[in-house]
Amino acid sequence: MHRITGRAGGDNLIEMSPTESFNDDINGYNQHASSSTGSFQQGQSASFLTPDVCVETCESLSASLASLASSDHSDSPQFEAQTLERISALTGLSRKRALFLKFRSRIDKQQQSKDSVFFRDGLRRIDFVLSYVDDKAGERKQERRRVYEANLAKVGLELETEDKSESEDGKTYFVKIHAPWEVLATYADVLKIKVPFKVNDIPDNTEMPMNWLSTPFRLPETIMHPEPDFFTAPFDKSKSDFFLIDDKETFFPPSNRNRIVYYILSRCSYLREECGDKDKKGIKRLLNNGTYTAAFPLHDCRYWKKSRDTHCESERYSLYKHWARFLFFFKEQPLNLVRKYYGEKIGIYFAWLGFYTEMLLFAAIVGTICFVYGVLTYDENEWSKEICSGEIGGKIVMCPLCDKKCGFWKLNSTCNSSWQSHLFDNVGTVFFAIFMGIWVTLFLELWKRRQARLEYEWDLVDFEEEQQQLQLRPEYETKCSNRKLNRITQEPEWVLSRTATDLLAKLFLCWATVILWISLIIACIIGVIAYRLAVYAAFASIMKDNPTSHLQVVGPYITPQLATSVTASCINFVIIMILNLMYERVAVWITDMEIPKTHLEYENKLTVKMFLFQFVNYYSSCFYVAFFKGKFVGYPGNYAYMFGRWSKLRNEECDPGGCLIELTTQLVIVMTGKQVWGNIQEALVPWLMNWWGSRKARKHPESIYSRWEQDNDLQSFGQLGLFYEYLEMVIQFGFITLFVASFPLAPLLALINNIIEVRVDAWKLTTQYRRPVAAKAHSIGAWEEILSGIAVLSVVTNAFIVAFTSDMIPRLVYMYAYHPDGEMNMKGYINNSLSMFNISAIPVANSPEEGENPAWFNSSITTCRYRDFRYPSGHEKQYSHTMQFWHILAAKLAFIIIMEHVVFMVKFFVAWMIPDVPSDVRARVKRERYLVQEYLHNYEVDKLKKQLTHNNCSNDCTCPPMIYPTLSKHEVLSECL
Repeated sequence: MHRITGRAGGDNLIEMSPTESFNDDINGYNQHASSSTGSFQQGQSASFLTPDVCVETCESLSASLASLASSDHSDSPQFEAQTLERISALTGLSRKRALFLKFRSRIDKQQQSKDSVFFRDGLRRIDFVLSYVDDKAGERKQERRRVYEANLAKVGLELETEDKSESEDGKTYFVKIHAPWEVLATYADVLKIKVPFKVNDIPDNTEMPMNWLSTPFRLPETIMHPEPDFFTAPFDKSKSDFFLIDDKETFFPPSNRNRIVYYILSRCSYLREECGDKDKKGIKRLLNNGTYTAAFPLHDCRYWKKSRDTHCESERYSLYKHWARFLFFFKEQPLNLVRKYYGEKIGIYFAWLGFYTEMLLFAAIVGTICFVYGVLTYDENEWSKEICSGEIGGKIVMCPLCDKKCGFWKLNSTCNSSWQSHLFDNVGTVFFAIFMGIWVTLFLELWKRRQARLEYEWDLVDFEEEQQQLQLRPEYETKCSNRKLNRITQEPEWVLSRTATDLLAKLFLCWATVILWISLIIACIIGVIAYRLAVYAAFASIMKDNPTSHLQVVGPYITPQLATSVTASCINFVIIMILNLMYERVAVWITDMEIPKTHLEYENKLTVKMFLFQFVNYYSSCFYVAFFKGKFVGYPGNYAYMFGRWSKLRNEECDPGGCLIELTTQLVIVMTGKQVWGNIQEALVPWLMNWWGSRKARKHPESIYSRWEQDNDLQSFGQLGLFYEYLEMVIQFGFITLFVASFPLAPLLALINNIIEVRVDAWKLTTQYRRPVAAKAHSIGAWEEILSGIAVLSVVTNAFIVAFTSDMIPRLVYMYAYHPDGEMNMKGYINNSLSMFNISAIPVANSPEEGENPAWFNSSITTCRYRDFRYPSGHEKQYSHTMQFWHILAAKLAFIIIMEHVVFMVKFFVAWMIPDVPSDVRARVKRERYLVQEYLHNYEVDKLKKQLTHNNCSNDCTCPPMIYPTLSKHEVLSECL
């Protein structure tokens, strides 16, 4: 049977040959049929039905199928003869309907596979698929589709439509698109796609010593290097015989084919030329207005088994088998295969993520060593011993931490938190902060070298300069109304005409919106701080008699400070996630409003806006705990309040052990919470949506559940799918660099998460999402500048954390300058670090209410202690800072200056020592450029000789004096149409 699908008057029609409908060998999905019928552009004749008849046919299919199937009990010759007699007796519509249903019943019986990536002729590859649901009332949509598909045919694309009766849900039409060689060659020339012209002859001398050690981590060579290494040059249609073209059908890989087709789809108009509305074009607008429901290239097979078709590469299966399964977490990534299947942009992301994960291994090892050092020196922690001692900490009475609801308390009640703080607040922390400042420089510099190698291997050298003009966004092109001379090419180009007022107004509106949302975040953070201040008093009142002590394991560790910090961190995390969901739409909206010129410019603008918001959203609470909490408290009788005394919200104080443990708590909750939530969002949500959407279709065999229907049921990766992956990793990078001095185990948590992240991203991309349109990118874009900015800022933040959040500097000053016996130890430090205040001088507004003080407190206790360096009452400078305070402050500032200068000097030295481009890559690039020139020269000379010989014009030749002919200039599709 040859099924011909065309369009006439907006209707989809099916025409069959009576004899062919019963031929078992020709079934419409035979992969090696020689027929090429069924294409939109071929215009083969068929007897068309009227729209009313077509509707009647569709509505009566189910009933007719039941009646036909009830008598279909055998495949015997006698039964076949009876069936033919019955059908021959029918006429008109009834006869055609019976033939069609008989054909469908035969497909069901023989289990012929529709799991194919080819047209019905088995020869032409499906490069793209459009799907839509035909709405009877949607006449405008039908007209748009008719004009749009006609324009696609004018460009040279070949279309084949699957009727809704062939789909699983009985509602969806599928338009399959094939790009023939002429179209591919034309647009490969326009897009300057690099293709091979000579096998690479430079020997690979990258063998590493003791290479056998890496054998368990390697993948098969066919997976790691699916293609030979070639020298490449931009494709030129006029010189097609210059390139290594063995087979035109397979010369351009599927990723390049779908990229070319999407380039055309994005610029093709869906209104008639006489309408004159140049804004009405592109598949993106058709998807937004519901004309089409989806547009996507096909996966080449099911991910869990190879395709039955020997002409299909089954690369999706190879990616799933060797890359997307978690059991292969220790294996290297098949980046060349990823690039071949998904394109360079996705390949660069996974290369960066894998390299980042490898580098995290070294940071995680050093961080773990520093943490182990804290554990091993646990018993040498003299100040914690004094806090926990009944003779010292048990006799020190501390002043109330809040007004009215907080009573006096003993220092030894913070025993557990002081021990916990020592695990992270020790000499090893200072070393680790300096190490991370150097590590981040090594990471960025080594990534530049890795990126340069990928640029060469993936034919991305000079990509940005060559492709800038060809990467114009269709949304920008449709708004252009004037032409302007390009200063570089000296050729006219389309430009967007904007007045200065319009430009300034849009910039003001965009950035005013960003500032407004950042202000909203700050307001939310202030609200969380107010919560901490208000709730602390409640927790202190509830826990004054230790109601949590009966809880096993965790009971003794729960304090008002811990309870406040944990609950506030959880609330802050929820606020962060809610604001993220809201701001994402706003950021996309204001970036669209700016109308960026190129895709690269669009992504960079969106990246800056999103990262500024996310930076404030995720890190503001950590900045508060690190640099503000406990720094502006005042002293008993003269406390500082958040909104003034009327608010009664007294600023928070740090534990006698310091605020570092609270910063650690905040960091762990926000960082791990984000990672867990991100993995759930990335993996579980798409899986559930796909499971629910395809729950009925999963019952069908391959003969019914076609390849395009399977992919249509998957989730769309989206234009910004990769953007959110980068954003997630860069935010994590900020956590492990900006605040790593407070939590040396942060790189270890990030390493574990990223090992999972690589496989989760690979799994969801291979199994849960439609195949993305291939796109080129020569780097990670604006994210590289953001990472460099974070690297510089991290040196400053970690220096300030060690100086002002940690108690490291005050302890060192005490040990070297203020120890009473002149010995270098920490005995007496706690008593030295606490100032004294007369209880009788505490104002009534700050005094505890009746019943809030513990049972052991009585009138014989006349003084209380607080964390500061101030003179006691009765001193001539009472309650003013002591000289030790100023010595400590000077030591802190000196430490910051010294640490920053040392780390920055090492950073700049390392950056200078490590070249951005490896020497062998530089040599290969020069070799390739030389070969391109040499081979093109020889090619043109040979071509000229042949032309001279052919024309017999040895003496009278009037050939042009130049060797290289002028290349024909191709206009983009929007200008052609």
